[in-house]
Amino acid sequence: MALSGTARLGKKTKELVKRLTPGDIAVIDHEDIDRVGAEGLIASGVTVVLNAARSISGRYPNIGPRLLLEAGVTLIDETGPRTFELLKDGDILAIDDNQIIKNGTLALTGTVLDSATVAELMEQAGESLDAEMEQFVSNTIEYLEKQKGELIYDPWVPEVKTEIRKKQVLVVVRGYDYLQDLNTLKPYIREVRPVLIGVDGGADSLLEAGFKPQIIIGDLDSVTDKALASGAEIIAHAYEDGTVPAARRLADLGVKATPWPLSATSEDLALLLAYEKKADLIVALGTHSNLVEYLDKGRSGMASSFLVRLKVGTRLVDAKGVSKLYRAAPPSWQILVVVLVFLLVMITIIIASPALRKLFVVLWLNLRFLLGI
Repeated sequence: MALSGTARLGKKTKELVKRLTPGDIAVIDHEDIDRVGAEGLIASGVTVVLNAARSISGRYPNIGPRLLLEAGVTLIDETGPRTFELLKDGDILAIDDNQIIKNGTLALTGTVLDSATVAELMEQAGESLDAEMEQFVSNTIEYLEKQKGELIYDPWVPEVKTEIRKKQVLVVVRGYDYLQDLNTLKPYIREVRPVLIGVDGGADSLLEAGFKPQIIIGDLDSVTDKALASGAEIIAHAYEDGTVPAARRLADLGVKATPWPLSATSEDLALLLAYEKKADLIVALGTHSNLVEYLDKGRSGMASSFLVRLKVGTRLVDAKGVSKLYRAAPPSWQILVVVLVFLLVMITIIIASPALRKLFVVLWLNLRFLLGI
């Protein structure tokens, strides 16, 4: 293996991917690389990923490393805690097997992960899933009693200018298969015109799909400045004391946000907002719904999600995976246009060709004869 590139360092993968360019070497500190993180790295075009941590710790079978290898990305694991001391952003690195060379000198070593190793680690992690699930359920039960009051019994919900009452609402989260599902739902969005709520980076997904989010909810760490300045109402997921993590960034952008201090996930807040504002139907796209997805998000339990979905369930439709079940058929007017264009082309060819014109006349006369016209 003889690879080289510019090092780009970031301890938060979802923030690092925003500034990666094709051919870069991504230097991360990401234990248990999740699917969304891996997809972001792949989309950036990086050739090598150096991970200071373990890409698969064995807690659960996270799919991120396998996706990276399938995309042809070289993954070097466990380069160690000093990785971010020895390497700097912009360093030109050369990769020789498991060795990371800087300025002609060996800087670090790691473990090169291949498909066979990842498959073996995934199998071992799968055997630990039962124990992880037991711990996850215990944590969920522990927090259910604490959170049920603030989530179920008349919770405080911020005021919004966007009219939600008796309307359909589409909540977009950057979860598994969210892009495919969003593309599948484009006809629904154009026809029904639901209220569009983007959860953090989900707002950017809506913009990229050609739609404008009306409300953006989240801690605002993975949403772009463009989305924040799009004119949408901003609800900042705050700490329990009301502190907004993105306060400085919002101030720099001149964007006002309403803080919402609630012990829940940002996607829970979006669903709760739509429900409490009397939405007729809530369509959730890309939200997290199973153990592996919650573990990928670093959640140790799902008390808030369980309670919120229990509450909003009568109005909630989960569109997750809809792209695997349904492909929108082309509208009838498009089919009609294709047929008319085809007929126009055929008529033009017949008129332009004397031989074809004569043949058409003969065929027409024969048809009239057969029909007795």
